[in-house]
Amino acid sequence: MSEIQKIVTRFAPSPTGLLHAGNYRTALFSYLFARHVKGTFLLRIEDTDKARSKKEYEDNIMESLAWLGLPHDGFARQSDRIDIHKKRLEQLIASGHAYISKEIPKEPGDREEVIRFRNPNKKVKFHDMIRGFIEFDTTELGDFIIARSMEEPVFHLVVVVDDIDMGVTHIVRGEDHISNTPRQILIYEALGAPLPEYAHLPTVLAPDKTKLSKRKGALPITAYRDRGYLPEAMVNYLALIGWNPALNDREFFTMAELIEHFDLKDVQKSSAIFNEEKLAWFNRQYMAKLTDEEFLAQAKPFLAAGASLGTSAISSDLLVKLLPLIRERIHAFGEIPKLFSPEGELSFMISSIPSYAKEALMWRQEKDITATKAHLDFVINAITALDASAFTLETIKAAVWPYAEKVGKGNVLWPMRYSLSGKEKSPDPFIIASLIGKDETLHRLTIARNLIS
Repeated sequence: MSEIQKIVTRFAPSPTGLLHAGNYRTALFSYLFARHVKGTFLLRIEDTDKARSKKEYEDNIMESLAWLGLPHDGFARQSDRIDIHKKRLEQLIASGHAYISKEIPKEPGDREEVIRFRNPNKKVKFHDMIRGFIEFDTTELGDFIIARSMEEPVFHLVVVVDDIDMGVTHIVRGEDHISNTPRQILIYEALGAPLPEYAHLPTVLAPDKTKLSKRKGALPITAYRDRGYLPEAMVNYLALIGWNPALNDREFFTMAELIEHFDLKDVQKSSAIFNEEKLAWFNRQYMAKLTDEEFLAQAKPFLAAGASLGTSAISSDLLVKLLPLIRERIHAFGEIPKLFSPEGELSFMISSIPSYAKEALMWRQEKDITATKAHLDFVINAITALDASAFTLETIKAAVWPYAEKVGKGNVLWPMRYSLSGKEKSPDPFIIASLIGKDETLHRLTIARNLIS
């Protein structure tokens, strides 16, 4: 087996809260690197913080990775490995690299006894696959704590012990861990284990270059799933946050293509931006690739979710007719119910026309509202003459368009559209009429015409 086939990476999240896009970008890069070199990708839940770790957060991590399509080749839960941690702690004490330290409590609840690592007070130098060589003087760290008791090892010890025991060769993590690396290197050396390769990723920031927050993209990945984003779009976008493969500004990659092209040497050193508008744009491009059948399958659960708005009344046949309108108006499937809300552009399909002032029917360049009434009279007469069995967008347009061109398209089509939709922004009137049918079209036009005395 060649050396390249022995590479092992891991994603090691703590279930102490809901993880955001920046966290899963780390998981993705670790996964892509492992798959690119035909290595192994492990998942380890670091739940030794008993006070803050919750099952619901761990479940969300598992759901998120599954939705993104990032399967792991091995799994461990840190709390299940306490015996292994304890043996390594005993080894360090026996070898003199650690000792039980008597403490003077500074605050109520502080320990009177902890285990500290005996710092050799030397310089450590390591190679970062993204940033090059980094050197630290560990003297300033002092003899740092590695366990609160024999049964309570802390982060710096357990992460090293688990990485050694699980055979992790390459640690891909955020740059906020750079300062932890010197302590961990000292522990590796004390345990006589080979050092892993490190790759510290740039921080993912909000568009205003501040730290991600709940208002600035720090939502759990499952929130985007629940909003109707496609996992392929999310993966594609996350991959491009801080990674530049230099492939002629190419932006779209399948998972297989990401695995083929991904290399940590192409990850930038500077902070990267998570922009929800860009993510929405990516999602819209991926939605456009869906067949009508695929699109409908994705849309139906969100229509069901909007049942309180009346979307459940939309038949499958009508939904097919509405598909072009829906496709061109949304960036995620979760926006569909809003289209049918009272404020939405497609509310005319499931609700009666709201009341409006007669002046709203008049085109802005029209001077006389009695002219608007005359235009509506023409449209009503033209549509009345149409055969209900052949009431299509084409026949409706053919009946009205020549007149509109003659007297002014805005003068005719604006009051026609407003009569049918009750909104300033909606599909064109021929589309609306073809969707609601001849009888409902005439009913709404007549109401509008009668509003003008």
